[in-house]
Formats: sequence, structure tokens, C-alpha cells
Amino acid sequence: MNRTLGIVLAVVALIAVVSVGVFLYLTREVAAPSIAIEDAVQTIEPAADTASETIFQIDQEGTTAEFNIFEVLNGSDKTVVGTTNQVAGEIAINTSDLSLSRVGELRINARTFATDSDRRDNAIARFILQSENDANEFIVFAPTAISGLAGSAVVGDTVTFQVTGDLTVAGVTQSVTFDVTATLGAENTLTGHAETIISREAFNISIPNVPSVTNVGDEVTLKLDFSASSAA
Repeated sequence: MNRTLGIVLAVVALIAVVSVGVFLYLTREVAAPSIAIEDAVQTIEPAADTASETIFQIDQEGTTAEFNIFEVLNGSDKTVVGTTNQVAGEIAINTSDLSLSRVGELRINARTFATDSDRRDNAIARFILQSENDANEFIVFAPTAISGLAGSAVVGDTVTFQVTGDLTVAGVTQSVTFDVTATLGAENTLTGHAETIISREAFNISIPNVPSVTNVGDEVTLKLDFSASSAA
């Protein structure tokens, strides 16, 4: 074997080893959550007048956070849907005066979104949401204002309102407003739906170049179907 051939074979072997290493790195499992979601969120301080206020905690069972985004995959239109139940937060409802109700900090573990593709899930967590970085593990919504709530409510009532707040995704924070529908149920339960649309560009959310994906929409629909309960 001449020296040139030996060098070529060595380079080929090195490329093969590096390629395998890169493949294993990129396809490894996403880091697990660092903390239980219910322990990661700030709680609401009870109001001075607690007689009419009930604080509800979001339950992972019965709750789903979801994002929808359009893409062209292998030449065909597709709506990518990602979901997780790793959501936590609190909602304080004042049934005597709904305008005094409060929504606490909401957190979603960005490492746990699942779509219909494991490879896409890895890309979302690792490159798009960058959630393996501890600083980006959680998507955080910090409410700053509630509008549309007035009057009183009793069990069985459904109310609609808007919650505006600071949404932080992968280190970028923007003000967004969610449209919310909530129903006060029996046995100290609260269920509802919240929804908004954000811009990828506004949040600096970039998509890795993949040959099979030729287009990805800018608008991302965020949805939260929640179930919450209170010990009171």
C-alpha cells in the first residue's frame, strides 16, 4: 500500500467515525426535564379577602399545550402539531367580583413537545426551542393584564376574557394576548381553552434547513386546553 492510498483510507475512516459520532449526537434522546413542572412555577399569593376567591392549580392530567405551524414536507402541505401536558400555573377566581380574578405565571416544559416524528421532536427541542439549554427549558407566560371580566359567577357559568402578558420562548420575550374561555365546574374544578397566534420572526425562531422541508409558515398558533382544581 503506497503512502497516498494510506492517507486516503485514513481520511475516509476519520470521516466515517466523525459522521457516525455526529449522527449519534443529533439523534440521541432529548434531555429529560430537570424538575417536576409543578415545582418550576411561581404560585399566587392568596388575596387579603379569601372568602370569594378560589385558587385553582392546573392539573397535568386533562391539560394539553399545543402549537400548530404550517410546512411543506416532501412537496405536500402539512400542519405540524406538537403537544405536551407538562404545563403548570395557577388561576385565582373571585366569584363575587370577576374583575378581581388573577392569572399567575404559566410554564411549559419545552423539552417535552411531541409531534408525529421523533426526529422532528429532537430538532424542535435541540435546535428550534433550544430547550436543552437550561435557560430555555421552559416557555414562560407572565400575565400583566386581564380584560373582559366583570360581574359575578356561579358553578356552571362560562366566561370569556383576554389575558395579556410577556411570553418568553428560547430567551426572546414579546407581549401577547390570549383569548380565554373558562367554565367553573362543580367540585372545585375549572376548565377552559386559551389561544393566540405568534410570529416566528418576532420571537427569532429559526428552522434548520432540511431538504424534505421547502417552506415553513411564520404564524404559530398556540393553544392551551386546561383543567384545574382547588383543594378548597
